Amino acid sequence: MIQQYLHAYSYIAIFALVGLLYVVVVLTVSRLLAPHRPSKEKSHPYECGLVPVGEPWGQLNIRYYVFALLFVLFDVETVFMYPWAVVFRDMGWSAFLEMFSFIVIIALGLIYAWKKNVLRWV
Repeated sequence: MIQQYLHAYSYIAIFALVGLLYVVVVLTVSRLLAPHRPSKEKSHPYECGLVPVGEPWGQLNIRYYVFALLFVLFDVETVFMYPWAVVFRDMGWSAFLEMFSFIVIIALGLIYAWKKNVLRWV
């Protein structure tokens, strides 16, 4: 019985080793064949063809990321509502109650974000 499991896991081990070997070979060949001619111009960060000004590691306010995550959250909510609206008549009151509870949970998240002043873009 145990030998049967070891035989099944040997395929996984062989597959993992072949995958690892493939990655090592591809990276090694790429390193050997790629041209390497560093220069001062190439070491500059490229952004829109402009000469970089200031430090490359500028700090951004965390509110921008939270704002983007909230956008994704409400965008996903909208995506879930469209199929629900299409089949609402076939599903009955249970679907209505489930969607109502979903909207309440999302609304509570919006109220929480509003109270924490996350929605201010300053």
